[in-house]
Amino acid sequence: MKKVLILLLVIAQVKTGFAQNISVNAKEKGEKFEHFWSKSVGAGRANEGLRAGWLEQLEKVQDECGFEFVRFHGIFHDDMFPVFEKDGKYTYNWQYIDDLFDRMLDLNVKPFVELAFLPTPLAAENSKTQFWWKANITPDESKYGEWHNLVKAFTQHCVDRYGIDEVLTWYFEVWNEPNLHYGFFDGTKSQYFELYKQSVKAVRSVDNRLKVGGPSSSNFVADGRYDGEVESRSGDLITFTADNINDLEWKGAWIEDFLKYCTKEKLPVDFVSTHPYPTDYPFNPTTGKGKDFSRNVNSTKTDMEWLNSVIKKSAYPNAEIHLTEWNTSPNSRDAMHDFLPPAAYITKVNLDCIGLANSLAFWTFTDIFEEKGGGESIFHGGFGMINYQGLVKPSYHAYRMLHHLGDEKLFKNDYLFVSRKSGNGKVIALAYNYPEDHYNAVPASIKKIDKYEQGATRQLKMELTNLKPGTQFKLETLDKDHGNIYNYWEKMGKPEPPTREQIKVMKQFAENLKTEIFTVGKDGKFTVNREMCPWSLVLIEQIN
Repeated sequence: MKKVLILLLVIAQVKTGFAQNISVNAKEKGEKFEHFWSKSVGAGRANEGLRAGWLEQLEKVQDECGFEFVRFHGIFHDDMFPVFEKDGKYTYNWQYIDDLFDRMLDLNVKPFVELAFLPTPLAAENSKTQFWWKANITPDESKYGEWHNLVKAFTQHCVDRYGIDEVLTWYFEVWNEPNLHYGFFDGTKSQYFELYKQSVKAVRSVDNRLKVGGPSSSNFVADGRYDGEVESRSGDLITFTADNINDLEWKGAWIEDFLKYCTKEKLPVDFVSTHPYPTDYPFNPTTGKGKDFSRNVNSTKTDMEWLNSVIKKSAYPNAEIHLTEWNTSPNSRDAMHDFLPPAAYITKVNLDCIGLANSLAFWTFTDIFEEKGGGESIFHGGFGMINYQGLVKPSYHAYRMLHHLGDEKLFKNDYLFVSRKSGNGKVIALAYNYPEDHYNAVPASIKKIDKYEQGATRQLKMELTNLKPGTQFKLETLDKDHGNIYNYWEKMGKPEPPTREQIKVMKQFAENLKTEIFTVGKDGKFTVNREMCPWSLVLIEQIN
């Protein structure tokens, strides 16, 4: 009986000083979960996807991180040449979009289609533009019928080219962050809602089963700046005066109004999309600029819980949740994006948020990204988990390690996740040290890394039991000295640009983490007892 009880024991936790002895039975029944972190990933704009480097990096992240979809801006931008106008008549050209979609699908990646921005013939006269590549963002309501026709023709073409069974697996998202009146949509909330209506009717006219959603709004806020028809810049914001912004109640922009509108108009909402960046950048009329605010490490989970609650109470309780952009910050010149801490942040948030969303799309997989033009350095704080030269950053390793996890949860706490693959029974664990002394704010929007190097260490003490003797485990460690490419480049003297030979050496360093192999003894136990430095990750993977 004693032996039976031991075998049935799933987890035993015994406090020992500052560490826990964690024991996990490798044969116990696990809890199924979905890899929502590898459902989708972001990229810059459609035209960048026609470059060799972009496609090579997409192939890499699909193969090693498992991404199924990629989302990007500008599918209807002028540099994709979708619309030609002659004598007041419009004709469509799909050559560039076909080229991109064909290559993506050949790499086993599907498009998460963002229906944006306006081709010049369909935009308002003297339309405002965004980015150096001048995306048209001012709608002309008199041309909403032509927008409907464009979306319908595009959708029909996709079905004709790729087949309805394939396109039924895609998602069609209407616009990008339309609540940012001074950013991505030079129109009103009501104009966006009408644009959604025209778009969803166009897509569904091709096949009523196709999946459409929105409102693709920006980060959550703690004030009413988006309650009106356009973004308020009055500056009367509680965010500026609160003693602790993490005590405020944050909500998603436009989401409640969007769901009410679609209910009233009897429009389908197959999924709700928004961008829960853990930061805020409200406008300060005194200075004429924005001000950075970073929320605590649990803010993304809090936002997801709010979103789930709102959807469950709406007329669309079964709508999927796709968070189509997310990173430590929405700034494509944030030095932190190149450093080590985001890897631990990515890991913690994704594992904490299992079951709360269908996708949380990291923005972006590559630094081949030009919203602010080309990067002035090979490491310029770009969003990408891979830089322009193909050097993987710590954020890439976080997603690669997450992808290695199984589909059955055996154990989870605040720094360790133990899983098993249902197909072959192999056990894979992922340990991460996001130091508790940094819980009050995410690692974002900084110019120096100094204060983040001072985080507390963590003792990892884990025992896996009921294993077959001779079973081998591989441990891979990402830390400040392994896989931390920015630090390595710094020690090289920051060559700008690196020579071809230097790039080869740098790639090898970036890819190769500290690797160890261990073999299980006759007692069927495998023990890990080590100190983890701040922001480090350890992948513990059964290999036979």
